[in-house]
Amino acid sequence: MKVKVKVKRLCDGAVLPSRAHEGDAGFDLVAVSVDEDRKRGIVTYGTGIALEIPEGYVGLLFPRSSVYRHQLQLSNGVGVIDAGYRGEVMLKYRIVQPHISRYGIGDRVGQLVVLKLPKVSIEEVGELDGSDRGDGGFGSTGK
Repeated sequence: MKVKVKVKRLCDGAVLPSRAHEGDAGFDLVAVSVDEDRKRGIVTYGTGIALEIPEGYVGLLFPRSSVYRHQLQLSNGVGVIDAGYRGEVMLKYRIVQPHISRYGIGDRVGQLVVLKLPKVSIEEVGELDGSDRGDGGFGSTGK
């Protein structure tokens, strides 16, 4: 079953999300605007699109693998687009190295992955079931 995500172009030049290959998980997002705040070390890319994610689904924004060439880190790790959000899709990156070239207008600056959400309820309990891992945290499963 295909899920339909409605897309609205907010400006001339906005590019609809697309996959480079049919089996790709992510849809590439293209920049139509760039706002670099050198003082804060942040660059924001506007895509010029808004989405209507269906109820029961979420849109996740990830950097593309080419991000290493531009020395950028997505400032919130993974962006979350909830079903009710109708504003412009934007990606905000932290500048890791100031004197490296950035993405520009017309470049693919991120990717959108749409996933179905399970119905989840939270239940408070006094004890949790045991597991092989237990409460081992950061780096506890290997060297």
